[in-house]
Amino acid sequence: MWKDSETELDFLDYNYLVESMVEIIKDDSLLPACIGLYGDWGSGKSSLIRMCKSQLEKEDDKVKCLIFNGWLFENYDDAKTAILGEILDAFKEEAKLYDKAGRAIKALYKSIDKLKIAKSSLKFGLDFFLTGGLGTLVDLTIKKVLESASGKLPDMELDNVEKSIKDELDYKELREDIREFQKMFAELLEGSKISRLVVFVDELDRCRPDTILDTLEAIKLFLFTGKAAFVLGTDERHIAYAVKSKFKDIEGQEIDIGKEYLEKLVQYPIKIPRLDSKEVETYIGCLLLQSDLDDTSFNKLIDAFHEAQNEDFMTASLTEVATEIDVDTKDTLTTAHQLSNLLAHGLNGNPRQCKRFLNMMDLRIKQASYKKKALDRRVLAKMMMLEYFRNNVFKKMAVMAHEGTLQAELAEFESICNADEPRDDKSKLKELQDCITDDWFMTWSRITPKLGNEELKLDLYFYFSRTSLEERLSLLTTSLSPKARELLTLLMSQSELVVQKALKDSEELPSHEVISIIDAFGSQLLSMGQANETQMKTFLSLAGSKQEFWSEGMLLLCRFSVEQLTPSLAAHIAEFAKKSSQEDKLQELCTGKWAANKKFTIFLKNSLKQG
Repeated sequence: MWKDSETELDFLDYNYLVESMVEIIKDDSLLPACIGLYGDWGSGKSSLIRMCKSQLEKEDDKVKCLIFNGWLFENYDDAKTAILGEILDAFKEEAKLYDKAGRAIKALYKSIDKLKIAKSSLKFGLDFFLTGGLGTLVDLTIKKVLESASGKLPDMELDNVEKSIKDELDYKELREDIREFQKMFAELLEGSKISRLVVFVDELDRCRPDTILDTLEAIKLFLFTGKAAFVLGTDERHIAYAVKSKFKDIEGQEIDIGKEYLEKLVQYPIKIPRLDSKEVETYIGCLLLQSDLDDTSFNKLIDAFHEAQNEDFMTASLTEVATEIDVDTKDTLTTAHQLSNLLAHGLNGNPRQCKRFLNMMDLRIKQASYKKKALDRRVLAKMMMLEYFRNNVFKKMAVMAHEGTLQAELAEFESICNADEPRDDKSKLKELQDCITDDWFMTWSRITPKLGNEELKLDLYFYFSRTSLEERLSLLTTSLSPKARELLTLLMSQSELVVQKALKDSEELPSHEVISIIDAFGSQLLSMGQANETQMKTFLSLAGSKQEFWSEGMLLLCRFSVEQLTPSLAAHIAEFAKKSSQEDKLQELCTGKWAANKKFTIFLKNSLKQG
């Protein structure tokens, strides 16, 4: 199995992105600078950060690199002071600090202490205050002070006491300290004799909006001076959302405040591209070979492959390199090739999701071995693609396997899909007839090996996936990105404005996550008794948004019982069926499973005739 975390091994040929960051950081004329390393959840931002840090430290022994994980400080009172403290702690460890730098550090620590108190006073709404002279901090409330002074001082003097406390809480002195902070920080950079400070801020897109903004303000207000560079590894959409949440009442709807804020803070945006089919094939191939080969053979292969990429990355082939250096990788790379097309499309070229897919596959092979059974990796990979991307069909096939009808129908399905000439005769297909119109299934069926072979014993493969079959939600739903989980919640709300925004945002998600959302959404509706009209309309809008979602939507729709459907739902269901060209299926349901609900079926048939 493979660790689901960052790595310094470059299987994705991302060196050009690392070199871009290193070049900016090493150019004194461009400092201070803020680099935005943007990418989707799981795209490899953390790995690129570590590659960049490693290369900087290798090329310059005087550089000071620090990785700040914003998510680890999620529950701290003030992320701003947390990042400042982390940086000063790193400087304090330096053995070559001059006296001037040492004095600067003490003053900077003192400023941070003031910031912590300032944050607390804001949090408690003037509950904390300054008294007994400037800079003396006392944990009492204004109310308590005024109560204790009541009867001892004239009302006018009480007013003056309250005003003086509030004046202190306006941070007049603190605002001056901020200007001094920048000056002292520049002195610290100079006095420490480091060549440059590089702060990598990671996992920011996992944080709450207030944590995100605190961290950005620390960069913008305090540390943006001297030979300092900041690298923000994040999904820029989450940062923009955090900014919008703070300035939601800003006038001028035509202004994208989130985008404007980022462009002001980040001078050099670097975006991580999504992997295409060829890159997914290479990535999966490298991961599988890392597991299959001994360290010597694997390192030899990777070194040779990197040399080929340096010569011409457009033509470099892992298979050709393996052949040239005589490393046996045939079966492994065949599996990678078979997986690449559908995984690239279904997982939207996301490295983390690819790794999770392979980890699940490897885990099941190991589980089978513990029971003295062997699973063919190619068969398992093909079955898991169905499980991930067409979960309801996968569940249906599990039932068919138990009844002993699956492989005969699969053999016919594969025969139709792989025929040299298109075949219209689908009469032998029963449960899988709807799948024949889905391009995804057509592509899936052509992947070897063929599953209609009776000798494969597919029930064994379903046995080791039975945990996901027992759950109402699909396997992938549990590992959705934070954005997808948030959208699922929003889509199930009954606010039209919220739903419309969520439907639009869903267009940016990978197809496999949208299908998982459809599955989760439909399963939730099925468990609620009588279907809610607003939620059903949203569900059908999402399922009808792309052709690749149509069959999944219809499979879930077919599972609704006659008791769950009301006449008010008929028009929405008919609209989905007409859009997805599945009217015949609804006619079958009207005369079959749903026939007992006369009123609903009459409304549905009338709606199908309209337009």
